[in-house]
Amino acid sequence: MGKIKLKNIRTFSYHGCLVEESKIGSNYRVDLEIEADLSTSAVTDKLSDTVDYVHLNKIVVEEMAIRSELLEHVAKRIVDRTLKELDLVKKITVEVSKLNPPIGGDVEEVTIILEQFRS
Repeated sequence: MGKIKLKNIRTFSYHGCLVEESKIGSNYRVDLEIEADLSTSAVTDKLSDTVDYVHLNKIVVEEMAIRSELLEHVAKRIVDRTLKELDLVKKITVEVSKLNPPIGGDVEEVTIILEQFRS
């Protein structure tokens, strides 16, 4: 088993429950970690034998572009789509962070973490 991590994927998106958030948007950071059997690709040196991190990044960017009220919802879409499209993925952990959230305090970020194993 091995891991692939994509750290600090930055997007500008329109998630949130407040009307203002749907209009002005916010900066977000997504961190993604998957576990998969990387033993074959380590030997063959073939992209077709591994999990393509370009594909992982595409999933994150596309799902972050779809507005959600809750970070949990967009994180779940990323998890579900990854498991649907990439058969080698055995486990996924996704962290979606809203930077400088409008919550009436000096808070750097709020983060939702979802983790799921392939059943």
